[in-house]
Amino acid sequence: MATGLDFIEYVCGQIKSAGIVTYRKMFGEYMVYVNAKPLLLVCDDTVYVKTLDCLGDLMAHAQTGLPYEGAKPHYILDIDDNNLSLEVIRVLEPLTPLPKSRLKKA
Repeated sequence: MATGLDFIEYVCGQIKSAGIVTYRKMFGEYMVYVNAKPLLLVCDDTVYVKTLDCLGDLMAHAQTGLPYEGAKPHYILDIDDNNLSLEVIRVLEPLTPLPKSRLKKA
């Protein structure tokens, strides 16, 4: 079951105070960007965050799951918990680099 447009817009609405929030469809699912940095992966109406040490305490009680076949385990973010979602973004955003620009072949 692919993520619906209404759910991805709900996710973005939940974190809109974190900065400039955009999303991009990728392989039938979505990547959510905050200030042009890829922070959240949304697959099958579930929000995933990389399992990074900096989130260990914050996400200690979160479930983990695989967003797609072959992926490493990710934390499952309770996007309905607005305070938690914004705190996760606050921790991740400064540590996440901007994506490298890809040069198009002529």
